[in-house]
Amino acid sequence: MAENEHVLEVRHLSTYFFTDRGVAKAVEDVSFALERGKTLGLVGESGCGKSVTALSVMRLVADPPGRIVQGEVLLERTDLLKLPEREMRTVRGSRIGMIFQEPMTSLNPVFTVGNQIMEAYRVHKGGSRAEARERALEMMRVVRIPDPEGRLSAYPHELSGGMQQRVMIAMALVCNPTILIADEPTTALDVTIQSQILSLLEDLQRQFRMAILFITHDLAVVAQTAHDVAVMYASRVAETADVKTLFRRPLHPYTRLLFRSIPRGDERRKKLDTIKGTVPSSIHYPSGCKFHPRCPLAVERCRVEEPLLREMEPGHFVACHRAEEVEELMK
Repeated sequence: MAENEHVLEVRHLSTYFFTDRGVAKAVEDVSFALERGKTLGLVGESGCGKSVTALSVMRLVADPPGRIVQGEVLLERTDLLKLPEREMRTVRGSRIGMIFQEPMTSLNPVFTVGNQIMEAYRVHKGGSRAEARERALEMMRVVRIPDPEGRLSAYPHELSGGMQQRVMIAMALVCNPTILIADEPTTALDVTIQSQILSLLEDLQRQFRMAILFITHDLAVVAQTAHDVAVMYASRVAETADVKTLFRRPLHPYTRLLFRSIPRGDERRKKLDTIKGTVPSSIHYPSGCKFHPRCPLAVERCRVEEPLLREMEPGHFVACHRAEEVEELMK
């Protein structure tokens, strides 16, 4: 992809947390790019570094104990990591919006949802209270909140989880950002509401041509929403490709095992395949490939040498010493 088609490029990003127990390497040498109007799914188990990656892009990592120790985050060629904090505050909300998985903890319980959407608009765009109210009302219609006039004066606890998440989306999009970061936005919702929110985001993406970084552990959601996928494991990107290629031909043992753990049809009645072991502590990563203690294909080289991402076919990158053998050995 030509560089000028990217609205966001993350290059060699590393974020560490300096604690009394040691240095937790939450994100290590992570690179990816977002194209306008497309969705990148960032996938992996809990603790792999997905959310810290998003917070690093927004420069919301608490310092101390966290610190971005290297890398670039290029928003239309401007490195966000070099901006003064005052300028970065204008980027958040106006050029990059963010929604979280727990809307009830993100919304202020003592202000109406209308006031919160209006505040998000006035902080970045200024204007009168009447203009902000009209914009908030418009956004509530856009995200399909029933009776938007009446709901403007509602408090968060008066709305369902799905309605709260729609309010969060309205707040994130009220300033027409170029990029939306969605951090597990449907995890706390039931399946029916989850489907509605995913469909809404898809429609809004077409309407506003925004790029979406969609963070999730759910491969079914990725299949439904993403154009491209980056699979993270223990702070690093293990595999990245367009969604069709990844689902057709996963070449990292971790990605392949993730697919095997998905329930399919009658297999729901059987014991599900699981990946043995757990994600290692970010303070005490194993040597070599971080997945080798759980990997059925691990050899001595995997235990001592960290694999780098390499291109196996156009646009398909894998960080595995034995990627050429994965299809044959893990049928």
